[in-house]
Amino acid sequence: MSYEFIKTEVRGNILLVTMNRPEVYNAVHVEMHNEMADCWDNFAANQDLWVAVLTGAGDKAFTAGNDLKATAQGGSKAKMTETGFAGLSSRFDLEKPIIAAVNGFAMGGGFETALSCDIIIASEQAKFALPEVKVGFFAAASGVPRLSRYIGRLAAQEMMLTGRTISAAEALDMGCVNEVHPHDQLMAKAMEKAEQLCTGSPSAIKATKRVLNDLAKRDGMVESIAYSREVLADLAKTEDFKEGVNAFVEKRAPKWVNK
Repeated sequence: MSYEFIKTEVRGNILLVTMNRPEVYNAVHVEMHNEMADCWDNFAANQDLWVAVLTGAGDKAFTAGNDLKATAQGGSKAKMTETGFAGLSSRFDLEKPIIAAVNGFAMGGGFETALSCDIIIASEQAKFALPEVKVGFFAAASGVPRLSRYIGRLAAQEMMLTGRTISAAEALDMGCVNEVHPHDQLMAKAMEKAEQLCTGSPSAIKATKRVLNDLAKRDGMVESIAYSREVLADLAKTEDFKEGVNAFVEKRAPKWVNK
């Protein structure tokens, strides 16, 4: 995969994606949204890629969010992807996990991009905010529902209505990041987490994400559990399901095939 505004690298079953506009703090314009959407489409379709790690180029920013200069100038004539901010915020069919390695500030759409990932690992110098109200916007790229579900409505609405910035340590305390590490250890820790995910059955992980994605469409526990049974029936037909059971019985490490 070759792109102008992002970089990609394959390491075994892991795809490393780097938002690559450091001169504007990796701010995202329409062309970059569309490149990222294409990248995630290819990631979803590739049987050999099981986990992705998303980060930003440079030491200052994960992404500053929406490229407001491009917006003010009228932006591009290109059509915005239907899968949302960074090709992720409105994507509810991706069944492979993405780890956000937040290496600097994640503002507005940048924070929403991280929240659209499955695991968030932050550098101790990372900062987070949804400051859209200060420039006449609001956190419409999934920030309102996602943050309020993750940390609770009371804490989330204070952040969204004031637009204030929080540190990585406060984000960890509030529950909107999973881990915080020294800056020079961030990528090693993110890759370590990705490798840990690769030790699990990719078919079972996809089934888990299918149910999690379905939760975005419903609130009822009863309906979600019923849907989980349907997904489990499909999982039982996979080679990975059989391999996991056989490996357990034979007391050996499983050999996953993602089928």
